[in-house]
Amino acid sequence: MLIGLEEFKTMVAEAADITEGTLVIETPERVPLHFALASIGNRFLACAIDHALQLFAMLLLFIAVLLLAGNLTLYGRPLTDAPKWLLALLVLALFLIWSGYFALFEWLWNGQTPGKRWMKLRVIREDGRPLTFWEAAARNLLRIFDMMPAPFYSIGLVSVFVSERDQRIGDFVAGTVVVRERELEAPAFAEVFAAPTSDTALRRSFKPVQFTGDINSLTQGEIEVVETFLRRRWDLPDNPRQWMAWRVATPILQKIRPDFDRETFTYEGFLEELLHRYRAQHRFSD
Repeated sequence: MLIGLEEFKTMVAEAADITEGTLVIETPERVPLHFALASIGNRFLACAIDHALQLFAMLLLFIAVLLLAGNLTLYGRPLTDAPKWLLALLVLALFLIWSGYFALFEWLWNGQTPGKRWMKLRVIREDGRPLTFWEAAARNLLRIFDMMPAPFYSIGLVSVFVSERDQRIGDFVAGTVVVRERELEAPAFAEVFAAPTSDTALRRSFKPVQFTGDINSLTQGEIEVVETFLRRRWDLPDNPRQWMAWRVATPILQKIRPDFDRETFTYEGFLEELLHRYRAQHRFSD
């Protein structure tokens, strides 16, 4: 099903809000998407940052409860004398901070927590698509098992070492992997202003994909989606950009059924070539 321009803009906005191996995901068109797997060192540092933030939040919560219970006043009552409802709220809040921190952040931040964002890591599904709430919840429900014996993550480390995709037990259950965000591959300043065209959608960044197919069946709305993606793609990190290129190109490939060399095919190179041909053809026909 072809996506509309407004839907596409929304998707872009959401995606925008070694010992490292490489994860290669083959799309239905048998074209590989490449993702850099996160190293154990980077994952450890990201996890340490997140746990430090968790402990800090718990400390603030505990101090707040003590103040509410009057334990920092002259009365000096023990915490057990605090109202039962206050103790119940404390236990619930501590549970949510410990158990919900990773799942909620990874769901709301498209596979990232504060620690992962700092270390430029992201959790994605094994098929390259963005994480959903259910995958985020599943992978983190098993975090306590991966941590055993706590807090050393021994089981998780063994799992990462023996798995081909550096997955801990929670990743296996949820069908997820942790990848590294590459640096943005935007053209350099000099390259931008040396380009012969001022339309950023027409600037080539990939080797042109030669294909045979009838592009006359494409509508103006479909071409506008391609143009919008090519203009805004460098606002996206590498992984969401690759996924978005696949999402934009797939319905067009299904519609025009082009012939192309699978060995040299890239989705962005195809979209660039498609737009150039469409513009040239309609310029001469006008």
